[in-house]
Amino acid sequence: MYKHVALLVRQEGMTHEEFVDHWQNEHTPIARDIEGVARYQTVLPTDPENAEFDGIAELYFEELDDLHDALGSEGSRDYDPEKGKAKEAREDVDNFLDIKRRPRFIGEEIVQKDEVDGDTDGLYKHSAFLVRQEGMSHEEFVDYWQGNHTPIAREIDGVVRYATVLPTDPENAEFDGIAELYFEDVDKLYDALGSEGSRDYDPEKGKAKEAREDVNNFLAIDERPRFIGRETVQKDET
Repeated sequence: MYKHVALLVRQEGMTHEEFVDHWQNEHTPIARDIEGVARYQTVLPTDPENAEFDGIAELYFEELDDLHDALGSEGSRDYDPEKGKAKEAREDVDNFLDIKRRPRFIGEEIVQKDEVDGDTDGLYKHSAFLVRQEGMSHEEFVDYWQGNHTPIAREIDGVVRYATVLPTDPENAEFDGIAELYFEDVDKLYDALGSEGSRDYDPEKGKAKEAREDVNNFLAIDERPRFIGRETVQKDET
């Protein structure tokens, strides 16, 4: 499936709590009814004071054209739908989001491991927004990530679901990909991948340590935003 991932940043002068209240209670009922949306999930930070963003919104579509019609294409953080719930949602964005500071990503999800049969509601999730190392092409990056790193990462202790998201338009995408690792226990997530407040981490053992060491072979880790949060599935017609 294709999905639009928005890394949300609240407007200046708004508290995180005010942002969450508007997002969850005013915006979400509109967004989940956007034409073509098959699944919609929101992710709230486990540690808002140290998180890089105020939340993540993820909208899934069966058809890429439906996604583009509703939410625009890569190359711009803004978009201008002409009608329906997509237009209503875009107008509401101005009530709580700093859209110019809100990165976004459009990609195709590949499920690499799934021990929960797709039921991610209430799970803890580490989303890494990947940036390739200087001197590496996007194709070289994807080849290494999918062929070398993914077999290690999906075996990290505590991971119950692992998905990678590849950009549909790499030349205009803000990132080279997204890695999403789900845990049932937030402490296991922190043990494996660190907590908020730093883009780096230093696991002591096992596959987590092996994965962290391998990161140095293909990622520009200082340029790679990440987000740790708890996921709520707001709609699922898949």
